[in-house]
Amino acid sequence: MAASSQSGSGRKFWLLGLGIVLVIAVYTGGWFYAAAHLKETVLKVIAPRSTVGVSGECADIDFRGYPFRIGLYCSKVGVDDNTNGVSASFGELRSAAQVYAPGHIVWELDSPAEIRTANGLSISAQWANLQSSLVTRLRGIDRTSMIIDGLKATAVSSYTGQTVNVDAGRTEVHLRQNAGDLDGAFSLQDANAVIKDWPQVFPKFSASADITLAGKGGMIDGSDPQGLYGASGELRKAVADIGDGKVMSLTGPFSFDEQGFLSGKFKLEIEQLGPWRDSLKQALPEIAKTVDTAAKLLKALAVGGDRISVDLVVQHGNATVGGFIPLGTIPPI
Repeated sequence: MAASSQSGSGRKFWLLGLGIVLVIAVYTGGWFYAAAHLKETVLKVIAPRSTVGVSGECADIDFRGYPFRIGLYCSKVGVDDNTNGVSASFGELRSAAQVYAPGHIVWELDSPAEIRTANGLSISAQWANLQSSLVTRLRGIDRTSMIIDGLKATAVSSYTGQTVNVDAGRTEVHLRQNAGDLDGAFSLQDANAVIKDWPQVFPKFSASADITLAGKGGMIDGSDPQGLYGASGELRKAVADIGDGKVMSLTGPFSFDEQGFLSGKFKLEIEQLGPWRDSLKQALPEIAKTVDTAAKLLKALAVGGDRISVDLVVQHGNATVGGFIPLGTIPPI
């Protein structure tokens, strides 16, 4: 009787042990599956494109955090879009998600970054810190946010020969899917922009933009095959503030053609025209008369006081004020 009881206890012990091993095996398999999904999701955010001809590289990949955290490490990230002629490289990538919330992912990406396009646009960037978070849903990414501290970037266009240097103390990007559309909010604080061979009139500014791209919700996770080419949307508001009441805002519909050129009809509003005029004359005394003439012309279009409102028209990349005063050419994306 005692032997039978011991034998039954032994079988229960081994069954319990086998059950624990099976649970651990299933959990481990699920953990690595979630880790692979984390890698795929994060790379989609860095290069939101899932068409033929696109490849991503995660060098020296290492999964970390087992068993209670899902972590991914890459010493370098590279992306090549052979279809559209875009290549990019970034520094070290670290990402993680909690086991109990695998759809909420946080990640960090180190500089430098190098981006090149077939249209002759090249961008190089450095930053002190880049942190991001994203929330996934059953199919793709629902929303994502990114904060960059100490950004320094240089953009060079072989199409126009222009070089633009931008730095910003803090940069924020927020994207979300909204009933098939893509909503985006962007902001720059303590920013500075310098265009080669152009006078640097205003050393620091803050800027923000709020836009919607119609039917482009899939751009957030790579399920949209076209990207910005052929896209249209609404610039709900873009604001540039250089202090002392000198504020510019821009609103209106826009679109990109299949070659990447911008077209749109925007409403440009300038607060404190007088201070803007005085700042320009102080920075560029040699064209003071021209500035006065331009200010008088804009004053004639003013809606009252020192506030003006004019149409800024862009057709196939060519920008004009009111459709007849040329401003310059915007290169394709």
